[in-house]
Amino acid sequence: MWKQPGFWRRSILGCGLTLWLIGCSSSGNGKDTAVQITLEAPAVAPDTPSLPTPTATAVPTNTPTRPAPPPANPAQLIQPEDVAYLGAFRLPAGSGGSSWEYSGYAMTYYPDGDPAGPDDGFPGSLFAVGHDHHQLVSEISIPAPIISESKNPAELNAAVTLQPFADITDGRFGYLEIPRAGLAYLPPQSGQTGGKLHFTWGQHFQFEREPSHGWSELDLSNPQTAGLWFVGDYTNYVLNDYLFEIPAEWANARAPGLRLATGRFRDGLWSGLGPALFAFSPWTEGNPPAPGSRLENVTPLLLYGRPLPGNPEIDVSAGHQMDAFAEPDEWSGGAWLTAGSKSAVIFVGTKAVGESWYGFANGVVYPTSGDPDEEYPEIPPWPYDDRGWWSAGIEAQIIFYNPDDLAAVARSDMATWEPQPYAVLSLDQFLFDPGFDLERGKRYLVGAAAFDRENGLLYIMERMADEDEKSLVHLFRING
Repeated sequence: MWKQPGFWRRSILGCGLTLWLIGCSSSGNGKDTAVQITLEAPAVAPDTPSLPTPTATAVPTNTPTRPAPPPANPAQLIQPEDVAYLGAFRLPAGSGGSSWEYSGYAMTYYPDGDPAGPDDGFPGSLFAVGHDHHQLVSEISIPAPIISESKNPAELNAAVTLQPFADITDGRFGYLEIPRAGLAYLPPQSGQTGGKLHFTWGQHFQFEREPSHGWSELDLSNPQTAGLWFVGDYTNYVLNDYLFEIPAEWANARAPGLRLATGRFRDGLWSGLGPALFAFSPWTEGNPPAPGSRLENVTPLLLYGRPLPGNPEIDVSAGHQMDAFAEPDEWSGGAWLTAGSKSAVIFVGTKAVGESWYGFANGVVYPTSGDPDEEYPEIPPWPYDDRGWWSAGIEAQIIFYNPDDLAAVARSDMATWEPQPYAVLSLDQFLFDPGFDLERGKRYLVGAAAFDRENGLLYIMERMADEDEKSLVHLFRING
C-alpha cells in the first residue's frame, strides 16, 4: 500500500470540490444554508518563519440551541489528575522491508504477547502500523519506560521486534493516498476460537463509499484476512481511522454485543464538527461476514452533524459542533479507559491553537468561496507551500468524554452531537519534540493510542520524535 510520504499526511487538501463542499450545511429547516467562512490574509512575507494569525469565523443562520447535557458525577469519571506519566521508550530497528520512520497512526495492545518477557510490570505486546509509505503491521515488546528530563531519546530503553512487518490486509486496499488506519485486538467473541486483530484503512479523499473494515489472525506470517466490509450506510469519512475495544460491562448493559468502537475525524468539515464514533460487532453478522457485505448492527455514539444519504460529507451547522472545534484539528487516536469505578472515552490528537485558516503555512489565505472571479494567491516557496488547514499553533491533547453521554446517544435520549468533552489534558510537557517544524514537514504531534485495561496503562505514539523521524511511545498510568 504505497502512498505519499507520511510527512505530507493531511496537508494536500485543496481542490475545487473541497472548497465548494466546505460551504454547505443545513439549517435544520429543510433548506440549505451556507456556512460563510470569513478569512483575512495577514501582511506576512512568504519567508517569515513564524506562523501568523489570520481569522476564520463560521457564521451559520438559523442556528439551533444545544440543550445543556445532564450533570455528570465527577466521582465516576477519570480526570486529568488521574493520569500519571511513567516515561517513554524507543521503537526497534526496521524489519520485514519496513521501519518505524514516519510511523504511529495505528496501534493496539495485546495482553498475551511476549510471554517470555521480563516481569517488570509492563506485560504484553503492541501491534502497530509502521512507515506511512508501507502501512505494514509489526508486533513489538514493551520495555520499562524511562522519564528523560533532558528529552534525550538515547536515554530510553528500546522495544524488540516480536513479529516483523507484514501486510495483514493481504493487499485488499491497494494504493492509498494519505492513508488512515486503525487496529484493535479483541479476545475470542461468540463462535470464535481465537482472538482477532481487527483493522480499518482508508484515505484522505473517498468520494464513493468503500468497504473499510476487516480482521486477521495474530500470526502476521499467516494473517488469514477476513473482509472487507461496509459499516452501515455511513460515509468512510466518519469510520476508518481510530479503532478500539468497548468494555464488556458497558456493552452488555447499553449496547449488547457491540464490543468495538470505530470512527474518524477528518480536518475541514467533511466528517462533522468533531470526532465521530460508532459501536459495531462484525462477528454477530457472520464468522466472518462475507467480503463486501454491509454490517447492519451499528450504533452511533458520537457524530457532530447529520449524515446525507449518498453524499460523502456530513451536513453541519454551528449548533452541532464540539466545543472549541477548529478545522485544522487532528484527532488520530482513541481509547475507552476504565480504572476501578471510574471511566472515560478519550481522543488523542493535535489541537489547533489560536486562529486558523485555509491556505498556506505562512498565513497566505486561499479563497474558499468557489467564486471563479476571486483572485487566487501565488504559491509561497518551500517550506510554506503546503496547502490545507493551518493554525497559529498546535498542542498535543487528550479530550475526555463521559461514557454515560454516549450511552444516552445509543438510547436516542441525546442527539449524536450533544455530548461534549468534560476535561482536557495537554501532553506537550511530556513530548520530546513539540510544535511545528515545517522544514521537516512536521505538523502533527501524536498519533495512535492503546490501552492495557488490566494494568491501567495508556500508550500514546509521538510522531517524528526520534532519530530518522521514528516515533516514540509514551506510557501513562490511569489511576482509579
